[in-house]
Amino acid sequence: MDDDDLAPIEEQPYIFGQVIDLDGIRIARGKSKRPSVAPKDCQHDHLVYDQDERRVWCKDCEKSIASFDAFLMITRNFMRFARTLTQREQAVEKAEAHALISRAAKAVDESWRRRKLSPCCPHCNGAILPEDFAEGIGSYRSTEIERQRRKSKGSSNA
Repeated sequence: MDDDDLAPIEEQPYIFGQVIDLDGIRIARGKSKRPSVAPKDCQHDHLVYDQDERRVWCKDCEKSIASFDAFLMITRNFMRFARTLTQREQAVEKAEAHALISRAAKAVDESWRRRKLSPCCPHCNGAILPEDFAEGIGSYRSTEIERQRRKSKGSSNA
């Protein structure tokens, strides 16, 4: 080893000038400050998709989010919203079915109040009288089986 290798390190003057605080420049330009350490408990619920910087970052902790992670968050929200819409659609269908029954009962009730005319059976065209149901309903048939029977009867006539 040479004596030059063991020589003490001398401080060199900083050639490039002053140290610039880049966070201050970013803030002055209206951009976000990038923190060195982000909170670990942040769920990143408020993402910002910055087109100027071409990055995705969390508005709460200001941490940059990987593109794939941001995409996963979007798809998870989409799937959650899709499930919610499916549940709402099922609830609406159930309400519509109930409303159909209520409308049918109301129409039959109104026609029986006329007293001079009675509603007719849509299949046999015979009158349906209130007395037919005064003692209750005599027999029942599966609604689904009846719909299938009508469907097959209608297709064979066509």
